[in-house]
Amino acid sequence: MLDWKNRTGSAPERAAEPKSEARSYLGGLLFSRALATLLGIYLLVASVLGWYWSQEPALFPVQQTAQLAAEKEGKQMVVGYTTVETLKTVAGTLLTKPGGYISNDRFPPGLWMDNMPSWEYGVLVQVRDLSRALRKDFARSQSQSAEDADLAKAEPRFNFDNKSWVLPSSESEYQEGINSLSRYQARLSDPNQKSALFYARADNLNNWLGDVGTRLGSLSQRLSASVGRVKLNTALKTEVVAPGEVPQVDEEIVETPWLQIDNVFYEARGQAWALSHLLRAIEVDFADVLAKKNATVSVRQIIRELEASQEPVWSPMILNGSGFGVLANHSLVMANYISRANAAVIDLRQLLNQG
Repeated sequence: MLDWKNRTGSAPERAAEPKSEARSYLGGLLFSRALATLLGIYLLVASVLGWYWSQEPALFPVQQTAQLAAEKEGKQMVVGYTTVETLKTVAGTLLTKPGGYISNDRFPPGLWMDNMPSWEYGVLVQVRDLSRALRKDFARSQSQSAEDADLAKAEPRFNFDNKSWVLPSSESEYQEGINSLSRYQARLSDPNQKSALFYARADNLNNWLGDVGTRLGSLSQRLSASVGRVKLNTALKTEVVAPGEVPQVDEEIVETPWLQIDNVFYEARGQAWALSHLLRAIEVDFADVLAKKNATVSVRQIIRELEASQEPVWSPMILNGSGFGVLANHSLVMANYISRANAAVIDLRQLLNQG
């Protein structure tokens, strides 16, 4: 016999099931839309931050910055003070610019960016070179003299891994390097302290300029390889060539990978930015040496070429047109400035070598 009571009572329950499923579907749809909206807002904010963080720092007045720092700390502007202060400011810019230090970021937008990390690495290369020159040349009277304790701590700090995130982070190591430079600078400008020294000699300057020339020469070659070029293998061979026979020379095409072109370009921009400031500081502290060697104009010529390479890039991307094609080739333009600066460095070293 059919249970009509139970049968009629189950009808509302069956009618409620579609409504419950509709609520669940509607709730899931609203959640998905809210999540997509939040994700879209996050990506939009990250994109705007990425654009802002990609702005390269402007050039700063070297001598005025050093004078303000000396007045603030109540220190004397002794020989070497401007160079150390400029090195500190250049290194500190890596940490204090918009977005801070980005090369070791693990989250967007820093994770997506590659141009600014390349710029940071270029600056870091010049910071490392000058900190090494301070330790082994500028602060020592001769090769057998003891090195400065604070400079001996600063150099390895700046040579720390540039992509370390934690334990320790790159920022903390570089800040420790800046702190070591500050301690050396404080002793250098204190008339009661005789332990910190700075020797503004032609041979010391020439040694550092040798490193500068090597860096610029390498950058010029890497920038020029954006369009590909034939490179001769200059390795010596032991094979015997018969009289009148032309020796065989191996050739290879050297070309920068397409995805690396903008990285090389911005690394060059970073090195040129840092080096232009460091040379302005050298012009102050080595003024007597440069005047004696008639080399002041050569230093200013290098600075002019490097600062010309800092003109704004109006294109949304680094173009890689052929040498005489329709589109521009930003790498070749940068290589021109770097090559001219390197030629001026070679001339400057020759002047410093003269008696």
